[in-house]
Amino acid sequence: MKSYDCVIVGGGMVGAASALSLAELGLKVAVVERALPQAFDPQQPFDLRVSAISLASQYLLEQVGAWQQISQWRLCPYKRLGVWEQEISYAEFNADDIHQSHLGAIIENRLIQLALLDQVKGRDNISLYCPDSLAGFRQHEHGLDIELTTETVKAKLLIAADGANSKVRQLAGIGTTGWDYAQSAMLINVKTELEQQDITWQQFFPTGPVAMLPMPGNHASLVWYHHRDEIKRLNTLSLKQLEQAVMASFPKRLGKVEVLDRGSFDLTRRHANQYQKQRVLLMGDAAHSINPMAGQGVNLGFKDVKALQQVIAEAIGKGECWHDVEVLSRYEKLRRNDNLLMMSAMDALYASFSHPSLLMKGLRNAGLFIANRAPVLKNKALAYACGL
Repeated sequence: MKSYDCVIVGGGMVGAASALSLAELGLKVAVVERALPQAFDPQQPFDLRVSAISLASQYLLEQVGAWQQISQWRLCPYKRLGVWEQEISYAEFNADDIHQSHLGAIIENRLIQLALLDQVKGRDNISLYCPDSLAGFRQHEHGLDIELTTETVKAKLLIAADGANSKVRQLAGIGTTGWDYAQSAMLINVKTELEQQDITWQQFFPTGPVAMLPMPGNHASLVWYHHRDEIKRLNTLSLKQLEQAVMASFPKRLGKVEVLDRGSFDLTRRHANQYQKQRVLLMGDAAHSINPMAGQGVNLGFKDVKALQQVIAEAIGKGECWHDVEVLSRYEKLRRNDNLLMMSAMDALYASFSHPSLLMKGLRNAGLFIANRAPVLKNKALAYACGL
């Protein structure tokens, strides 16, 4: 029976990044993934699923060797972030204010995963089981016996990076708390009249915000939050009819667009009741799924990756048994409160801007107005959002 220091279920962005970061510490790692993503071709249309990668996440991707490949493919750095409800309350955050060249970059999720998996395949101390999946596992005093569909392996640590509906989490008996929001989000890829911009923006409405994420060239990714019934209705429209709906509902600063593709998903919040069950750890969406309004989902997952690497590196440096249950518990202590803070902040923002009262509307617009004129507070919030 093959033996590993760590088995990671899920070879997505967070799972592949955690494999590389642990392999850097000299650990022998296995990654279990159902299917590889489609290979990159520069002629491919842009994917619908994109992420706003923060500076901290970029540094992690650079560290594990994936950023260089992503940069050769395609990405769109952005320097400014605009937020408003009414024009008088417009607030803008600029990379110059925190002495950075950019705030982050919009990148297709698939390209991030592909670049990470390319690095995984090149590491002697990482084994990739694909196509494969988890069938079950048993914990015992010295580690785990992990049953895959192809074979059974041994490990000292099992990491769940298998998404919001994590099978590892379910088999470990870890429950979640959370709720479904009464909203859905539509993702819309468009060709833009305006050239590539250095700004991403979001305007708030009582029914939910609309957002523009710049993409390379004359392209953009639009996000339209609305009540579920309305998103269902929008999904029934032809691309030309949807284009007309976008032009009628999005702010004029969007300019003229041509709709190329669209998709949608429901908004949910889930938080695992614990991130650890002996030698099983949860990371990324397996531990926490967040309202995507501020684009922090995968960035929180990458923070999980860095935290676990830090915990294990410090334990090895001190001569401790890195896979001791007490040592592994330090990971949850590092991450739980930070994740909860970001989840709660997104919920508060969501609740504030969806509240119909005129008083609340006045307060939130006054808040944005004041925030835009309080540089110290604004820049601290910006640096935190960038992971700095």
